[in-house]
Amino acid sequence: MRILVTGGAGFIGSALVRHLVRDVGADVLNVDKLTYAGNEASLKVIENAPNYRFLKADICDGQAMNEAFASFKPDRIMHLAAESHVDRSITGAAEFVQTNVMGTFMLLEAARRYWGGLDGDEKDAFRFLHVSTDEVYGSLGDEGLFHETTPYDPSSPYSASKAASDHLAIAWHRTYGLPVVVSNCSNNYGPYHFPEKLIPLIILNALDGKPLPVYGRVNIRDWLYVEDHARALHLIASKGRLGEKYNVGGRNERRNIDVVKRICALMDKMRPKAEPHEALIKYVTDRPGHDARYAIDATRLETELGWKALENFDTGIEKTVAWYLDNEWWWRPLRDGVYSGERLGTLEKKA
Repeated sequence: MRILVTGGAGFIGSALVRHLVRDVGADVLNVDKLTYAGNEASLKVIENAPNYRFLKADICDGQAMNEAFASFKPDRIMHLAAESHVDRSITGAAEFVQTNVMGTFMLLEAARRYWGGLDGDEKDAFRFLHVSTDEVYGSLGDEGLFHETTPYDPSSPYSASKAASDHLAIAWHRTYGLPVVVSNCSNNYGPYHFPEKLIPLIILNALDGKPLPVYGRVNIRDWLYVEDHARALHLIASKGRLGEKYNVGGRNERRNIDVVKRICALMDKMRPKAEPHEALIKYVTDRPGHDARYAIDATRLETELGWKALENFDTGIEKTVAWYLDNEWWWRPLRDGVYSGERLGTLEKKA
């Protein structure tokens, strides 16, 4: 099986590529333009595998995409390339619209042209998986879960751009017959996570004795271990019904402050200091448009396709903290040269 993965040097993308190359045995072409969040070091364990190759290219480049399809001849597209950090979208929305909306359009068109030229079994077997987020659904109250039929209600430029790309993907299925499946996941965490996101940021700040910024004391997220997500994506692309959506969630709801406190407790155990790490917690001004709660109902994925998360939050977060403590070679260059932990996404005017 030949699988073209876009965004395969990112956090979720690299977990998927590692799974496909090592566990599935697929022939994988990883297409990534290597923005600040793309990191080839995340693929070090498979970089010399005979069934893995890398192409540095932008999904917004239609010619490059057409050439990639023509030369690699994929059986399947797994589209993860996206700008993904909500805070960055608040002050730099243009990049999110360009990559997430126009990039998805260009990729869908390249896939449609390629698929239209296939015949017989090859055409019937072709699949395009569009990978998205639960943030397209907006914010939940104290009760209820996001279902595949939940109306879209995005709050941030990031989630609005992903909502637009979801609609494009489904429209290309309905209008042109392109064999599309869509997935929407809850918050991922685990190894190789770029340190601007909550969990790696808290781990590394705690390790450095820096303040642990918390702007969501009551905000709740449903946490999904990234390797569980990678398994789900392969399953959805292989067996998901065309034109349908599948929600992927870990059934691990936690308040942000409780996530931070759990990391502190693990740091106290693994890297004890004179004071408990909780003393570093600092409450900061909330970000604009911050959704209160996300929670996924993954029943369709679990019952139709037989997927089940292997990690709960307690096992996953302990593995994650231990991984960061053991793999400074991976995160130190990012921490020193790309992102040192400063606050992002504020609308405050600078003096």
